[in-house]
Amino acid sequence: MKKIDTHMHLLYPEELSYPWVQGIPALQSSFKLDEYRRASSACEVVSGVFMEVDVPEEQAGLEARFFCQQCENPTSGISGVVASGRPEQDHFPEYLDSIAHPSLKGIRRVLHVVPDAVSQSMTFRRHIAALAERDLTFDICVRADQLPLVLELVDACAQTQFILDHCGCPDIAAGNFEPWKALLEELAKREHVAVKISGLPTYCPPGRADAEMLRPWVETALEAFDWDRSLWGGDWPVCTLNSTLLDWCKTLDTILANESAANLQKLYRKNAQKVYRL
Repeated sequence: MKKIDTHMHLLYPEELSYPWVQGIPALQSSFKLDEYRRASSACEVVSGVFMEVDVPEEQAGLEARFFCQQCENPTSGISGVVASGRPEQDHFPEYLDSIAHPSLKGIRRVLHVVPDAVSQSMTFRRHIAALAERDLTFDICVRADQLPLVLELVDACAQTQFILDHCGCPDIAAGNFEPWKALLEELAKREHVAVKISGLPTYCPPGRADAEMLRPWVETALEAFDWDRSLWGGDWPVCTLNSTLLDWCKTLDTILANESAANLQKLYRKNAQKVYRL
């Protein structure tokens, strides 16, 4: 099944810095486009959406412009960019003006590394609501225990298209299934929210990112959001902490073996094209 990877991280340490990888030796390296192509060569990935990699604030614009420029090359395989942003800041609209580009599709603010109050401020919500006027999406990156905050945010910004990254980062290793399931199903009632089936291997016990472990979590997310609001993401190279990109694809092949081709096309391509306007 041909795929659009909606969660492609690329690390260029010669161009940008990544303080968050300190303490994660496996990610203290470059992970460039050529390496991604090798990692995804057997996964039938036809293109991808670059997902910001939480660079320091002063480099966010540089990262956005660097990867939007890569999109101008039709052979790059990058079909869109989700850039880093700080919607809690007053000058956020001016920042968006500075990175405006046809390939800019959305914004992400990693919320699990900041106080919960950040996403609750009126400034933050006003700026997220205004993304709809620019045809920009907002990727939600939170821990599962922060999903109540997500409900408040999406209810305050009803016109903005949201994408919940990594199914809300459930604590699969600890088996905290029911609280996550209840919150996910409540969030799925909001039609302007989509879910990204991505990142789940990282939350499994070490060496257990297999179909048996992941099936209930994947199936719950797909049932809650249905096939029209579910996208696939590889989360490379973060996925390599507990899997490989190919193994993640094979695991999903096993879990979804009985699904129709029409539903799989939505998950792997059509919903990405619709949600990110590719």
